[in-house]
Amino acid sequence: MKKVINTNNAPAPIGPYSQAIAAGNFVFVSGQIPSNPVTGDIVSGDIKAETNQVMENIGSILMEAGLSFDNIVKTTIFLTDMQSFAQVNEVYGTYFTSQFPARETVQVSALPKGVNVEISVTAIKP
Repeated sequence: MKKVINTNNAPAPIGPYSQAIAAGNFVFVSGQIPSNPVTGDIVSGDIKAETNQVMENIGSILMEAGLSFDNIVKTTIFLTDMQSFAQVNEVYGTYFTSQFPARETVQVSALPKGVNVEISVTAIKP
């Protein structure tokens, strides 16, 4: 059985998908882009600010599911320019304290709304 996770504290989906789905002990969070959930504006111009907004969006969805960054077991980072990796990694790393999740980072040719970073995560309920 699956349950849709939705919060107004993260951007609304821009297509036919849910912010997250809980299935069994897992929560699958859809890829988040640097969209401000209050204004709908895209945070752009500074990859660190973009990454921070993405991580805040993920945190809001996790909170709605009763979880935190400590529950994340897997992440996927999509970048339009791998030259941004170090800056993204610097911000990303501030959201984890120990037992870092498994992860891959891939460069893509384009992302929705012309953003530079998108991150999806899988978390597990204790």
